[in-house]
Amino acid sequence: MNILITGGTGLIGSALVKKLRAEKHEVRVVSRNKTSDKNSFVWNIEKNEIDEKAFENLDGIIHLAGASIGENWTEDYKKILYSSRIDSANLLLKTCKNLNTKLNFFISASGVNYYGTFTSDQILTENDGIIHQDFLAKLSEDWENAAYEFSNVADRIVCVRTAMVLAKNGGSFPMLKKVVDFNIGSAVGSGKQWMNWIHIDDLVNMYAYFVENSAANGNYNAVADEIETNKAFMRTLAKKSNKFFLPIAAPGFVLKIVFGEMSSIILEGTRASNEKIKSEGFKFRFPKLESALQELLK
Repeated sequence: MNILITGGTGLIGSALVKKLRAEKHEVRVVSRNKTSDKNSFVWNIEKNEIDEKAFENLDGIIHLAGASIGENWTEDYKKILYSSRIDSANLLLKTCKNLNTKLNFFISASGVNYYGTFTSDQILTENDGIIHQDFLAKLSEDWENAAYEFSNVADRIVCVRTAMVLAKNGGSFPMLKKVVDFNIGSAVGSGKQWMNWIHIDDLVNMYAYFVENSAANGNYNAVADEIETNKAFMRTLAKKSNKFFLPIAAPGFVLKIVFGEMSSIILEGTRASNEKIKSEGFKFRFPKLESALQELLK
């Protein structure tokens, strides 16, 4: 198939491009800068411009573009978070309509914070709506609404509500590993908040599953089986790294002072269920935290 990926040069996108090309799909990447790759195309979201050649004989789009949420959420940065996700999706849709492009699928990243950023023992499924209204919930809701606008040009739409991605060379894991390596690994805040996570290999395999399975449709939680509390997660990481785990938690108020509103994604967390995709036959390589950490640390 001919597949266009936005955000294809990022942590997840670059791994997904490699996998889909290995499976003999023609993968085109759209980004802000042209590369030497003949299947590289340029867009400018602020100017509402994109190279229309990327849409020739196109079968599907995977929309991964989005600025990192791991920055201080100033009002200006919130606009960047929004534009990089929603305005970019709107540009793709406008171009599809202008070119009369009909897609087999439109697959969009989303966030597991769709349900809200709060701490609870409740296990959330794709049938749950927004429970706690906050910035990330609203951002994820608008992100998904932009995806479902493709219903007139795509046969099916998939939104991937993604947890923290564990990868060796990017995302949160290298930072967590560095803290542990300095023997200062500890819980943060109450330590009772849940940490949804997924190994990057499982996430990439999940996207490939959505591409190749025409029955896949709707919203999916992209999380592993074993969701630990912050305290248990950090203790396990310290243990697997043969490092000390400090019994005293880092105070939550310090993170609030340093990171402001963004600190909520560290200090709060509930659990999301992955039963929907498992019931369809998807198999996780790393369902448990210890096996995932062991692979990342080897």
